[in-house]
Amino acid sequence: MKRVRTILTHTYPYPHEHSRHIMTAVIIACLFFISSDNMHTLIHKLDNNIKWWSMYVCLIGFFYFFSSPFLGRTIQPSYSNFNRWYVAWICFASLYHLPSFQSMGVDMRMNLSLFLTIYFSSVLFIIAFHIVFIGLWYIGLVARMAGTRPGIWTIFQNCTVISIACCVFYSHCGNRAVHKSKSFGRNSDPNLLAFLENEKGTTWISNFLRMNELKDQICSSWFAPVGSASDYPLLSKWVIYGELVCSGSCAGPSDEISPLYSLWATFVGLYIANFVVERSTGWALTHPSTVLEEEKLKRQMKPDFLDMVPWTSADLFKTAFDLMVSVTLFVGRFDMRMMQAAMKRTTDETRNDDLLYDYWNEREDLWFDFVADTGDGGNSSYTVARLLAQPSIQTVIGGSMHTLPRGDLLLIGGDLAYPNPSSFTYEKRFFCPYEYALQPPPWYRAEHIALDKPEVPDGVSNMKDYDGPQCFIIPGNHDWFDGLHTFMRYICHKSWLGGWFLPQKKSYFALQLPQGWWIFGLDLALHGDIDVYQFKFFAELCRNKIGENDSVIVMTHEPNWLLDWYWKETTGKNVSHLIQDYLNGRCKLRLAGDLHHFMRHSAIKSDNPTSVQHLLVNGCGGAFLHPTHVFKNFEQFSGTTYECKAAYPSYDDSSGIALGNILKFRKKNWQFDIIGGFIYFILVFSMFPQCNLGHILNEETWSGRLGRFSSTIWTALLYIFEHSYISSVGSLTLLLASYSFVPSKLSRRKRAIIGGMHVLAHLTAALLLMLLLELGIEICIRNHLLATSGYHTLYDWYRSMESEHFPDPTGLRARMEQWTLGLYPACIKYLMSAFDVPEVMAVTRINICKNGMMSLSRSVLMMYYTSVFIYFWIFSTPVVSLIFGSYLYICINWFHIHFDEAFSSLRIANYKSFTRFHIKKDGDLEIFTLAVDKVPKEWKLDPKWEGDERRPHDQLSHHRKNPSKWRSASSPDPVRSVRVVDHFTIARTRTSDPNTTT
Repeated sequence: MKRVRTILTHTYPYPHEHSRHIMTAVIIACLFFISSDNMHTLIHKLDNNIKWWSMYVCLIGFFYFFSSPFLGRTIQPSYSNFNRWYVAWICFASLYHLPSFQSMGVDMRMNLSLFLTIYFSSVLFIIAFHIVFIGLWYIGLVARMAGTRPGIWTIFQNCTVISIACCVFYSHCGNRAVHKSKSFGRNSDPNLLAFLENEKGTTWISNFLRMNELKDQICSSWFAPVGSASDYPLLSKWVIYGELVCSGSCAGPSDEISPLYSLWATFVGLYIANFVVERSTGWALTHPSTVLEEEKLKRQMKPDFLDMVPWTSADLFKTAFDLMVSVTLFVGRFDMRMMQAAMKRTTDETRNDDLLYDYWNEREDLWFDFVADTGDGGNSSYTVARLLAQPSIQTVIGGSMHTLPRGDLLLIGGDLAYPNPSSFTYEKRFFCPYEYALQPPPWYRAEHIALDKPEVPDGVSNMKDYDGPQCFIIPGNHDWFDGLHTFMRYICHKSWLGGWFLPQKKSYFALQLPQGWWIFGLDLALHGDIDVYQFKFFAELCRNKIGENDSVIVMTHEPNWLLDWYWKETTGKNVSHLIQDYLNGRCKLRLAGDLHHFMRHSAIKSDNPTSVQHLLVNGCGGAFLHPTHVFKNFEQFSGTTYECKAAYPSYDDSSGIALGNILKFRKKNWQFDIIGGFIYFILVFSMFPQCNLGHILNEETWSGRLGRFSSTIWTALLYIFEHSYISSVGSLTLLLASYSFVPSKLSRRKRAIIGGMHVLAHLTAALLLMLLLELGIEICIRNHLLATSGYHTLYDWYRSMESEHFPDPTGLRARMEQWTLGLYPACIKYLMSAFDVPEVMAVTRINICKNGMMSLSRSVLMMYYTSVFIYFWIFSTPVVSLIFGSYLYICINWFHIHFDEAFSSLRIANYKSFTRFHIKKDGDLEIFTLAVDKVPKEWKLDPKWEGDERRPHDQLSHHRKNPSKWRSASSPDPVRSVRVVDHFTIARTRTSDPNTTT
């Protein structure tokens, strides 16, 4: 009812030119006409053909369930609509080949062919009208609003509704033209009230079973022909005539205009009239609001967040290409870090204010936050940003409530936007969520370039006087895909990330914090290591600036302690040299992101010196989740033994989440269908058609059929590698790709076994589906359901029916063919041929089996393989996703490989966290990791934020009590559900042993 009220209001948007209203009327008419038929006879005839109908119902269910990946809310609307139309086309193409349809009173061929003809004609007519109307606007004969072009989908939708309405009318009323002698006079017109009340004065309920009479009265009176062609001399040669119905012989041909044509002209006329009125006067039947107003209203009511990045799609190939270009061009040839070092203002590294920021060191204490891997899905990124922006977070720690203030400093550990750095990804995936969480100042302009940083706000003399939150960011590997160009433009030459001030000038930096604490922000680029210029800067700081009792936090993007252990390699040699030989035990903590989970390892007490006490990775800033159970056996790094103190999610939860690759892979990665279905078709391309399937169907027992079926699969598998060309090349290519896909950390033997089993599973499944499709066609041919007519059967049948039931005494069809140079009938012919796919497939298959491939032309063979691909793609896409998802599940849980691929495919937005630090007055560093298990999917405007927005004195958003614009539309809100998953303290006093309390 809410939807109905919305449609009836004058503010209802106007995107579809009233087609929804007309569609509602068409559906009601369909229900009325169907209910008026003799349902008992229809059900009786349905029972006689129950085996064919049950088979068709199962086929529709299979198509609908598998072709559209559950049609869930995570599916892109464009793909969902495409799948619906695709499945509808395939089902209708199969529908009218079922037996005994005409015995049920259902003539699908007539409805389908009539729909296509009316649809195509309507599209041409309306497009021609729009071309003429735009031409009139161009020369100034109509109002300026006429220049607004209608959407092509709007035209298609209206033409669909018109065609359906005409088909419904023809199915129940036909094209009958009532003879003048039999036409109704004014006194004999049936009245609806007369029908609703019979002779005895009873109500219409008593006449419910006489609905068929009302239907006849509607057909003969309400939708009767508008008159004869002689009444409209100018239109006599441009109309379609009705089929004459009279008792006995009719005197002369029909002169009455077709009621079907009258109905079509009425709908088209209404469309044209409404369009002209709207474009000429700005007024339409529903007083529509403009598109810009609707979009503005939507933006005000909900945020325009992007979905999680679909990694198993075409975007993956673009990202891989960008990475290849970056590695080839930038790394080792053009390094932005070298240019930054060349542009420094001073040679004294300890006085370089472009890299060293020391205006916090005089404070007594300091709160600051760390987050990494932010720019993926909008919901997850905004959830973390909203928590970071809150003035304080109240949470339970050790059984008591604690208040954790917002950090005065925000550290971001790279990978700001996925899948590659660009203006679009930075603005939509990174800046947008943070600006919603903490708005930039009123004078901020997105296009502004900061020439001389820091650009402090008015009234602030220097950075020590600024009391707002600040942000420092290091780039990740994804930020380097364009040579750091986008990072430099949006981070080093902008002054605001939402409400966080950006004083940073270079991609690496050093921060001097209170109580002798330091932060080194290192830029590893794509090498996984710092360059010599960075090394020199930080080494000089260690020698000349950092005290013996100071403590240093080293922040990098990649956690090389975990990745080196996993990949069995050694990276970051310059970083290790800096920590071990220059910091010399002063590095208390290493921070990193890149892995999208939280894990903390602490050094075990020993007699050997420890270069780093604690290793913390937290990449849960918004990107998809990574597993933790893959790294549970990590223990050694740089000669020190560590133990895992905390992991989020837990090992058991991480292993269980991997099961989603079997259950949800296709739902989450619908774009993989395009690739998977094409690969399967290539694998079995050379196997079509299978002409010798009679030995399977001739078996009397199911066990015999199953044995024959299995032997046929084995024979086909051998044929691929012995005789075929396309299928064998496709199989070998897939084998090489599968071998390369297996991580190189395994031995070549294991990679060959795993890759070979993977390809064998896909090849066997493709052959199985190929044989099932061929058996289905063979069964239909044997039961005379297919291969009974030939090519273009629907078009040929329709032309014969058209000449019989749609008289054309003026030769209108011949004139249209002449004026369009034969294109109009040719388009109708091939449009109808699209629904003859099963027949084309069966007829061509018989010809190939009898005469061989060489007997057919290339165009016929192309048409055959296209028709086969149409159905084979539908069957194969769910299977290829199931097998690939199962492969990822087995690899991640049994062999602990493919941790990136197995979890990026799931696109999990939940399990988000960040780490909050507190440098206390006594110099100890207290560390809290806060996490949210479930990320909201729907947001609504926060009324408390609106209240703060109306206060003019709050110019900077960090002064507001409620700084975030959106709050969760469903409970619980992340601000209330956030919890502490790890809490420990690092003592400032220099010691070789870890001094922590958990």
